[in-house]
Amino acid sequence: MFDFNFIMIIGLIGQGLFSMRFIVQWIASEKAGKSVVPFSFWLFSLGGSLLLLIYAIYRKDPVFILGQAPNLLIYSRNIWLIKKNKATEK
Repeated sequence: MFDFNFIMIIGLIGQGLFSMRFIVQWIASEKAGKSVVPFSFWLFSLGGSLLLLIYAIYRKDPVFILGQAPNLLIYSRNIWLIKKNKATEK
């Protein structure tokens, strides 16, 4: 049925990480009683997107590559801004 090779496992883990970001955002919002985006959302976004990009490059899928590549910059920038703002608050 499926040939579960190493790269497919990377893709599945990437998709799992990417999906987890919505779960952690939902849980954090429910706890806060308002919409919030926790730091872990950005970490799951970055990790999932990186693994999905690796998978897309392996598959040589230009649509998938173009869909994931810019996300690495966006997620990294958000993580950097959060870290920078926490450092200046101290």
